[in-house]
Amino acid sequence: MNFGFWRRLAPVLLLAAMAPVAAQDGGWRPWASLSPVYSGSSDIDGGGDVSSWGVVVRGGADRSFGAGHRVGFAVTYDYADYSFDQPAAFGGVAPWGAVRRYGVAVPLAFNLGDGWLLGASPSVDWLGETGADQGESLSYGALLSAMRVFADGNRIGFGAGVYRRLEETSVFPVLLIDWRLADRWRLINPLPTGPFGGAGLELDYLMDSGWSLGLGAAYRNLRFRLSETGPVPNGIGEERGVPVFLRASKRLDQGITLRLYAGVVTGGELRVESPSGSVLRQVDVDPALVLGLTITSRH
Repeated sequence: MNFGFWRRLAPVLLLAAMAPVAAQDGGWRPWASLSPVYSGSSDIDGGGDVSSWGVVVRGGADRSFGAGHRVGFAVTYDYADYSFDQPAAFGGVAPWGAVRRYGVAVPLAFNLGDGWLLGASPSVDWLGETGADQGESLSYGALLSAMRVFADGNRIGFGAGVYRRLEETSVFPVLLIDWRLADRWRLINPLPTGPFGGAGLELDYLMDSGWSLGLGAAYRNLRFRLSETGPVPNGIGEERGVPVFLRASKRLDQGITLRLYAGVVTGGELRVESPSGSVLRQVDVDPALVLGLTITSRH
């Protein structure tokens, strides 16, 4: 299964916030990314199958406000169009169709000295199927983190997030890492703006050609409000899964980076809940092939 922005929202925003922390001081530095994604057909336990295509759009800017402290903003638009074929597991009716997410975050980073950075990333998102009540589609929360930057450039940090997501409160830990294992090898978090999100780990290898190759896994979990006129009016949809993927990347001219992805989402699960959050139907889905690319521009 795929919905490129599924990977829990908080790690995405936190990792996006931490990326510019060590950048040079100066004015606002804009960035943007675009990630089209396709997920192949996957069998649903109980009958039927599902596929999807979509796009993940990110943009924003950040700047220093002195003494190594930084502030930024990030905006989000994500779209995924699901196609269900004979979904007997859901009574023969597609549980949802196209899903959208709009969001904004204000990442902050504070230099505490001696290599320590403190991060905070409050955010607000609206997640819903087409036709959902926007007022009932609100998710919000924040992440706090502490990261140590060493003299050799290695970084490691830990954080915790608290988010209110449609009749549910989530509290979870986060690991942040960018650690050089050898001249060509690094252990990093996946790109947060990519099709699989940043909530995971990736082993990166730099080739002589300038291309880098990665092998990683991430975790995705999304809750979104269902349409007011669907099979479960004003209900809640949820998708979970663990993408395992390969990545090939290369920096191009003028601050543009190209990343190609191929992966399989394992442990997939779809859930439909009542408007108050009671589980009505929960089914597993078979692994599905996912293809995507990310074009990132940063100046």
